Amino acid sequence: MGIISPVGVDSNGKALSTGSMKSLDKDDFLKLLVTKLTYQDPMKPMEDEAFIAELAQFSSLEQLQNLNNALVNSQQWDLMQMQTINNTMATGLIGKEVKATYNGVYLGDDNRPMINYTTTEQAAHIKVEIKNADGTVIRTLTQNDVPPGQSSVVWDGKDETGKRVSSGYYTIEISGESVGGTKITPSTFVTGRVNGVVYREGSAFLQVNGLEIPLSDISAINEANG
Repeated sequence: MGIISPVGVDSNGKALSTGSMKSLDKDDFLKLLVTKLTYQDPMKPMEDEAFIAELAQFSSLEQLQNLNNALVNSQQWDLMQMQTINNTMATGLIGKEVKATYNGVYLGDDNRPMINYTTTEQAAHIKVEIKNADGTVIRTLTQNDVPPGQSSVVWDGKDETGKRVSSGYYTIEISGESVGGTKITPSTFVTGRVNGVVYREGSAFLQVNGLEIPLSDISAINEANG
C-alpha cells in the first residue's frame, strides 16, 4: 500500500501536496478518483486507458488489503489453537514424572521462586544472574562453598535496590568457579512429579518441586512410581 503526501485538488482536479506523509488506503484512493471525475473538464474527459488503469489500481489495492486482513486473522486463529492444544496437554501431565532443563522462572504477585541447579564438583563460588525481558541483569545472587550435587537458591523477587519487580517471566544464567579456580557451568535440570498446572498470560506452566516450568521446557515424561 503506497505512502503519499495528503492531497487536495484544484479547480482542474489536480492533486495538491500538503507536505506531510500518510498512508493511502482504498477509501482514500476511491475518494481521489471520485474527486478527479467531479472536477474534470467536460470538454476533456478522462481517456479510457487512464480510467481503466486507475480502476485496476483500486481493485488491486482492495485485494491486497483484504488478503492482509485474512492473513492476520489466520495467524491469530492458529495461535489460539496452539495455546488451546498446549493447555490441554499440560493438564494431562498432572501426576506424571517429568524432566526439564529450564532457563527461567515466573515471578507472581507474592511468590519467591526457588532456583535449583546441579554441580558435579565442589564449587567455591556460584553466581545466579536474573534478567528481565530486555536481557538486563536486575539481580545477582551468590553462594559460596557449594557441595557437589543439587543445590538451590531462593529469589525474593527484588532487584538490586531492594524493590520488588513486576510479575512476569525472568530468565536466569548460572555460572561458577571450582575450588581449584576453574570455571564451571552448573546445570539447571529438574526432575519430579507434576503437582499442578497454572496459566500465565495464556501459557501453561507445570508445578514441579516448587518451580513453574513452561511446557516447552519438558524433555522427558514418565509414569510416576507409587
